[in-house]
Amino acid sequence: MNAPIYVQGAWFAGALLFIFGLKGMSSPASARKGIVIAGYGMLLAIVATFLIPGLNNLGLMILALAIGGGGAWFSAQKVKMTDMPQMVAIYNGMGGGAAAAIAAVELAKGDVHGTMTTTLAVLGALIGAVSFTGSCVAWAKLQGVLKKAVRLPAQNAINVILALVAVALGTAVIVMVPARPELIGLFFIAALVLGLIVTLPIGGADMPVVISLFNAFTGLAVGFEGYVLGNPALIIAGIVVGAAGTLLTQLMAKAMNRPLTNILFTPMVASSSSSEAITGTMREVGAIDAAALMRYASKVLIVPGYGMAVAHAQHKVWEMAELLEEAGVEVKFAIHPVAGRMPGHMNVLLAEAGVPYDKIFDLEEINGEFGQADVALVIGANDVVNPTARTDKSSPIYGMPILDADKAQNVIVIKRGKGTGYSGVENALFYTDNCRMLYGDAQPMAGEIIQHLKTMG
Repeated sequence: MNAPIYVQGAWFAGALLFIFGLKGMSSPASARKGIVIAGYGMLLAIVATFLIPGLNNLGLMILALAIGGGGAWFSAQKVKMTDMPQMVAIYNGMGGGAAAAIAAVELAKGDVHGTMTTTLAVLGALIGAVSFTGSCVAWAKLQGVLKKAVRLPAQNAINVILALVAVALGTAVIVMVPARPELIGLFFIAALVLGLIVTLPIGGADMPVVISLFNAFTGLAVGFEGYVLGNPALIIAGIVVGAAGTLLTQLMAKAMNRPLTNILFTPMVASSSSSEAITGTMREVGAIDAAALMRYASKVLIVPGYGMAVAHAQHKVWEMAELLEEAGVEVKFAIHPVAGRMPGHMNVLLAEAGVPYDKIFDLEEINGEFGQADVALVIGANDVVNPTARTDKSSPIYGMPILDADKAQNVIVIKRGKGTGYSGVENALFYTDNCRMLYGDAQPMAGEIIQHLKTMG
């Protein structure tokens, strides 16, 4: 794309704003500012694009912006905080789909490009198409449209065959100049089906990693198509997003102690047998006793999980924490990297409730304090506090770093029932002598604790 120097300068300035915006998003305290800065960068890049002389289809471009922008604004106003993971997944998929669509247009026009440009267009199309359908499946699972992971017979073999077919068709598109429309169509069908088939067997326990991975895919696809279009803003934005997504994927995989190949090709399922039998019984506790334990404690560590998100309990939990602090109790929140359904899910919910950032701690920062805590309050979390991960080599979560809630003097677990977590593994923590179960949805249970705390002065 031959753009005037002033347009290219505006694109470059927009790309710099993307980088500064991403830097701001690295901290919860500056995340909102970072999003605004990146938004201005996107606005600058879009406006500059309209200044290219001889641009065609201006009406269609404006219509597309109005439909996309209006739909995004409306959905953002309506979405619940608990539904943010699926919104992130579907928006990420739209980015990958847009990159694939750009490649489709460039390839379908039949213009003769250099081998490098055509290769990057095909690679961007392949990665973007996989990200699009894969993210759609992730959205469907998080939204509850797809209730179960679907694993086909010989799943891994099918994945490999589909990938080889897509690569072979993409290679043919590169070699045959110009490529026939039927060949391009078959290539895109194979890429879209590949994203669908690869993601269907992946369960909820691995979903945070999958979302991060597809985020990296989308960034990479956008960067490739930016090269094809000669747009430096897209190239830089794609590289930054792709790098950030890759680093986050590695962080999530490390937090689960699961190689990326295992996540994609080996579903997380509970073992039919375990080398360590869980002994003991679950002991229940009432809300009044739970309130008393925390009210007269010196230090309480709160571990939130997806159960808190489902119950919309974050505001009640913070109200409870404030009452404890007024009584002189030290209260901190402990966050596992894969708690919830996307990276940072719990952080977002707690921030929405008004919890100060300096009271929220990651696993590495807080784990050493559980041994000095009088009470560890676990709210709707399961696998991330399961001590089986430390000792049972037959467990699918063996080796996963966990929050050491079991080392607290007392453990209170707010849980809706006696079921297992995403991994399907029974939690040994619930059977220990220092653990008590408070059954019920997190919001009403937190409400009951609040009422008892008020009566205790």
